Amino acid sequence: MSGASMDVQSGADERSLPDEPSRALRSAIRLEWVTIASQVVITALVAVVSGQSQAMKVAWIDDMLSILPPAAFLIATRRIRRQPDVDHPYGYHRSIGVAHLVAGSALFAMGAYLAIDSAMTLIKVERPPIGITVLGGWQVWAGWLMVAVMGITNVAPVILGRYKMKLAEPLHDKVLYADAKMSRANWSSALATIVGVLGVGLGWWWADSAAAIVVSISILKDGVSNIRGAVGGLTDRRARSYDDRQPHPLIGGIDAELASTGWIDHAVSRVRDEGHLFHVEAFVVPADGQALSAQRCAELVGRLRRLDWKVHDVVIAPLPELPAGQAFPPEQPSTTEGGR
Repeated sequence: MSGASMDVQSGADERSLPDEPSRALRSAIRLEWVTIASQVVITALVAVVSGQSQAMKVAWIDDMLSILPPAAFLIATRRIRRQPDVDHPYGYHRSIGVAHLVAGSALFAMGAYLAIDSAMTLIKVERPPIGITVLGGWQVWAGWLMVAVMGITNVAPVILGRYKMKLAEPLHDKVLYADAKMSRANWSSALATIVGVLGVGLGWWWADSAAAIVVSISILKDGVSNIRGAVGGLTDRRARSYDDRQPHPLIGGIDAELASTGWIDHAVSRVRDEGHLFHVEAFVVPADGQALSAQRCAELVGRLRRLDWKVHDVVIAPLPELPAGQAFPPEQPSTTEGGR
């Protein structure tokens, strides 16, 4: 057998998702449109009652920034439908990773700015005036309106976040997961804002700026975690689970399938996360006396693709020996379904 490899690739022109993931994607798209609509209303309400409170100002900007992840998700889901072309032979599924990076960068930049701005307000000992407003002929402390709006407007994001979290795993969508995580965590930012406003009412002038700093740090933390995850995927890190906590268990299933193939002596895989789908390169060393044929490679491609719908592009590269630096990967949990 010659030293050159013979590659067998599959799925280069098929970009449609199976029925179940397609239904989940349509549900996620609807949820993101609902999220954008609700955030527009929430942002307007917070702007009306924010006054000169630093904490409310940061909460208002936080609500505006919450539109970024769903908008990035919707743009990415439109781009991934485009067919591969000469300049993009792998298709456009990495638009998901680009959207993830853009949203994370915006969150990081704005979180850093707000944290510095809030800290300067605290250093300058600026006391936020929260006055009295008249509702129906009654004089009401404006802080109560702020507390009420912050409490009411954070119910919808938390509920939407729970639904989106349920869809992020079956879709293997890291942008949707990041958005869901931020939505579910909105209550903590709202609570910090409420505490800051009530603190001002009790005479603690510093509570407003302190609450703003807490919310700013939360935004900054979201930005850092999203940038880290997006950069990892775009720099061809080994495919990981939708929440980035561990290597994707499907890798173990792929290696187990290669190891159970009778005509293969040694094999190792490289799995690249393209967004919703995986690109698999399988380097195989045929066993002595085993005939190598395109038919055998094609059959192996089919077996690997049947492991999970995310296994989309598959390249089988027969070699006389494994590439330098490649060895059997550490044992991982295998899966033949779902791809958690």
